[in-house]
Amino acid sequence: MIRLLLCAAWLIALALTAAPALADPAPASTANEPYALVRALQAVQDGIANGDTAAHASHIALIRQIGEKFIAADASVWSNAQNGQAVVIYLLSGGAPQVVRKLPRDKLNVDGRLFDGALAYVEGRQDDAREQLKDIQPRTLPSGLGGQVALVQGALFARKEASLAIERLDDARLLLPGTLVEEAALRREILLVGQAEDFDKFEFLTLAYIRHYRNSIYAGDFWQRFSSGLTQSSIALDERRFARIATLLEQIDRASRLKLYLAIARAAMMRGRLEMTRLAGERSLTLSADASPERERAHFFRGVSRALTDEYDGGVAELKALDRSKLPERDVPLLNATLQLALDVRKAFAGNSAAAADKPPVTPARLDLASSTAILVRAQKQLGELELLTRDRRP
Repeated sequence: MIRLLLCAAWLIALALTAAPALADPAPASTANEPYALVRALQAVQDGIANGDTAAHASHIALIRQIGEKFIAADASVWSNAQNGQAVVIYLLSGGAPQVVRKLPRDKLNVDGRLFDGALAYVEGRQDDAREQLKDIQPRTLPSGLGGQVALVQGALFARKEASLAIERLDDARLLLPGTLVEEAALRREILLVGQAEDFDKFEFLTLAYIRHYRNSIYAGDFWQRFSSGLTQSSIALDERRFARIATLLEQIDRASRLKLYLAIARAAMMRGRLEMTRLAGERSLTLSADASPERERAHFFRGVSRALTDEYDGGVAELKALDRSKLPERDVPLLNATLQLALDVRKAFAGNSAAAADKPPVTPARLDLASSTAILVRAQKQLGELELLTRDRRP
């Protein structure tokens, strides 16, 4: 509340300070220095990270007003290195490149690589931005600037150099803790760490976000990236981690939790992690409504895990009882293949047992493995068909 009042007071002061005053040749007051204006913008954006909806509603107008003051400022102010760096921060904080291009470039006291790289980034020239910023070491810059640059580097290197991107996002978090920059770095890094299969860090980043930014205006984006990191990798497929995963999932709403458990169950089944399939399927059962499509899918996953392990009869019965009309179309071939495989294997063994009852036991010298081999070949064929049905299909 105090921060909100301060921001409101600042906005009022900004409105009362006429633009021509900045054009006056007399030295501008500290409050009207570009670096001070950008600090005020960062304070408002930090409010967004803490869930301040009023700050979110006002910050676009604030960016526009700061841009107007930049254009109206006397050219002499840009010889101050702090003000030159403020231009880069302004750009990377959502500032308009059109505004910056109107500033006297020859007067700006700022590293050309930073200026050109920031401008290229906000204008969508990603290759140019990477080239300009690749050798910049964020920790050698003032923290306010270094954190912003590190965040952008994390975005620029994410696809081609994920390990470097993670390193830069770590820098962003360390240089500007408690800010929107840290919040954004956590959102971007969670997906990269998930793809890197680093569960310990994945868990650490998630808990850090929950602790500091669970009320952020952008929390929905974090949980979307969290979900992708969890389901597009194998970090959620280890039953030894299940309790820790369940703790993380307790932080999100019931519907999202159910969706994630179903996705984990399916991913685990596709990779043959049947114990994890069962665990996630059972959690899905506790979260789903009676007779819902989600409940049928939960039974499907649990039934598969049972039928193909040590609860054959119960698993097959669970699969046979499914309401197929409530399953997604992509799951029906999986159900058919699993049921056929389970039934064929049991039928083969049952037939052999009956035949064996009418014949004397064979001696080791006369042992015939032909029937067992045929069963194994058929099972392998069924598994191969199941693999073809499921290949490249992801939740």
